Amino acid sequence: MTDTHSPSTHAVTPPHGADFLASHGGPFFQLQVRLKLLKENSLRAPPRAALFIALAWGVPFLLGVPRSFSLDHGEGAYLADLSVWSKFFIGIGAFVLAEQQVEKGLRAKLQQLFFAPIVAPSSMARAAALVSTALRRRDLWPAELACLILAVFASFLSYSNFHAAEASSWAVEHSLDGNRISAAGWWSICFSLPLFVFLFTRGIWRHLVWAQMLRGISKLELRLVANHPDGKAGLGFLARYPNTYVLFVLGMSCAIAAQIAKHFINQDVSTATLTTIMAGWLVIVLAFFAYPLSAFTQPLTRLKENGLIVLGAHATRYLRASERKAIGRNIFADPGTEPEVEIADPSKLYDASSKLSSMLISRSAVIPVAAAALIPFAVAGATKLPYKEVFSVLKKLLLL
Repeated sequence: MTDTHSPSTHAVTPPHGADFLASHGGPFFQLQVRLKLLKENSLRAPPRAALFIALAWGVPFLLGVPRSFSLDHGEGAYLADLSVWSKFFIGIGAFVLAEQQVEKGLRAKLQQLFFAPIVAPSSMARAAALVSTALRRRDLWPAELACLILAVFASFLSYSNFHAAEASSWAVEHSLDGNRISAAGWWSICFSLPLFVFLFTRGIWRHLVWAQMLRGISKLELRLVANHPDGKAGLGFLARYPNTYVLFVLGMSCAIAAQIAKHFINQDVSTATLTTIMAGWLVIVLAFFAYPLSAFTQPLTRLKENGLIVLGAHATRYLRASERKAIGRNIFADPGTEPEVEIADPSKLYDASSKLSSMLISRSAVIPVAAAALIPFAVAGATKLPYKEVFSVLKKLLLL
């Protein structure tokens, strides 16, 4: 049996009220529990992703048979519609699969905050209260209702666009007497698109809950170490949390890139235009994750400033003592009676403090997230530009 008092056990058991399960809770989660799509102790993400893709992408395909197999409508054919693939297949699948990855990653990062321990013992109760507040916000039914309202609004816009379409497609039959929405089109309006928008906005909301919790923790008493080998005072692990959102970012990016690709079809596209679009989207994605992490800039900056002051003074005393041992006196402003105290050499500590980063930026997190954000846009750009030019843009943005 495992010793309940061993360090390994403590490393995986958070204090009361400090366990954050990002993908649990809320009306939609409880509905899935009742439908036996998941369990309280298992998100069953892969089977749910397959089911949701089958309902959102597969049902419209079947409703359109045999025309679903046809490419007669060109860009209006079901299998040629980039929006269908990006939203109903890749997007929904990525959002559902991301739930398990996000929950596991965020939970591990929070536990390390408590067990390193970064949070000082005097602030443990307040930190646990912040987590409890975050869990209540996560479960708010008005928040999921707002997500549902946005999903319904998106469906209304889709309905309006179908009626305004000037050509027939898998979703609509165009005629002079007015457009007629097909069964596949109605399903996408009533189920597929609302599901995509709901999962997307729900994921954004839950990240904002996590962000506010982190910003609250940043204001507590933290046990930061200026000379920590991670160069971020012991918070380097937290800077890597965006890695858990790679699939979520991929789903967002595919949906937006598909719309841009459709816009590119009948237009000339320059490398400068593509670069601007990709750089703008990258800034938005990075800002999404920088918001919670930026709250730690103030304590890190304060630690660096105070550390350099204290260690600088300590280094002065150490070096003056070394000077006296070497030549019997201090060359400049020799006090004559300065007490001899054994002082450790603070040079390495001072160097480490001077290199301390006040920004929680991790290249190991930025690169995967940036790649997930940019690759769909690069694929969209490659439909109009030489792939070498597109690859060059992608490479430059990833290396920034």
